[in-house]
Amino acid sequence: MHKQTVNKTPSYLNFNQEEYSWKPDVDYRRHPELYRVGKGEQGVLICEPYKSEIGQFWRFKTKVIAEKSSGKIYELFLHYLNMQDFVGADMARKYLQMGFTRARRYANYKGGKKYDKEKDYQLLKKGTGQKEKADAAAVFYAKWKKAENNARYAQMKKEWKVKIG
Repeated sequence: MHKQTVNKTPSYLNFNQEEYSWKPDVDYRRHPELYRVGKGEQGVLICEPYKSEIGQFWRFKTKVIAEKSSGKIYELFLHYLNMQDFVGADMARKYLQMGFTRARRYANYKGGKKYDKEKDYQLLKKGTGQKEKADAAAVFYAKWKKAENNARYAQMKKEWKVKIG
């Protein structure tokens, strides 16, 4: 049986900006050919102009706030699809995913802190977070999966990955 290795420190500690596919000085609407789908939420806090267009609506403090936020981001997702803007649609999908993962982190860990940097980045105790963040995470999860399961998006993503990466 294959044993999975667990990284015991946060990935940002040894982050190599030079090798990172997404660059903050690129306008990805003007140069979509430079955009890479990547894994998960990669590039979400870098790729302009989408970061500014979508990020301003990204909130997950409570379930009500998450419903409003994820609804607006999903509207943007559909808008980008209608404009044949795969990069925008993928970025909106990433914000929905990030809404889920960040809200879950706050649900799992008090203050959203997963590592204790004072103790050589040891994992903190899980289960100390807030219930309201779990509810917000569930809202984002539903919208994220709805976006991922959109047939038009799935086709565009498949074509993008074959053509560009």
